[in-house]
Amino acid sequence: MKIFAVGMNYPRHNKSLQESAFRPERPVIFTKADSSLLKDNKPFFIPDHLGPIEYEAEVVVRICKLGKTISQRFAHRYYDAVTVGVDFTARQLQQQLRAEGLPWDLCKGFDGAAAMGQWVDLDKFRDVQALRFRLDVNGATVQEGCTSDMLYKVDELIAYISRYFTLKTGDILYTGCPADCGPVRIDDHVEGYLEDRKVLEFNCK
Repeated sequence: MKIFAVGMNYPRHNKSLQESAFRPERPVIFTKADSSLLKDNKPFFIPDHLGPIEYEAEVVVRICKLGKTISQRFAHRYYDAVTVGVDFTARQLQQQLRAEGLPWDLCKGFDGAAAMGQWVDLDKFRDVQALRFRLDVNGATVQEGCTSDMLYKVDELIAYISRYFTLKTGDILYTGCPADCGPVRIDDHVEGYLEDRKVLEFNCK
């Protein structure tokens, strides 16, 4: 199983990070280690050596078919379910790595950094590019977005990634986060919603 993720895929988030809401010249793709996957309502243990850890709520897509060099017009055949996930980021470390031109692995791929909710079949929704999602922390909504705002759509991302990696059944794609990322703290209770469905829930330890 491979975990792919997309950076800078929502204009308001981009503006908050680099004062530019423009679409990147190409999708910003990175991967997470399989040990970063956190599911089944298991708690997120906040690492104490990486500095501030921030949540990034995202729609996550499940790959359901083997594919390589997939045409964008056929990309919809290669995923079958979605959920909400959290791409945890060691923000201060990320800023240091970016300043030095280094990869993001250490700030994005640490243990538990890819929280994932329960899958919902795509046929439950009208359009994957019209999904509203949100993240609540301790009962208050802290982040919300809609996939219609994505700079690179799901089919574009799958076509692009498949030029470099063979996609396999069970691979996972985090599609980017909207604005308003923020820190998590010990004893926080986190919930993720896809439309009106609660699909993600866990505690921070």
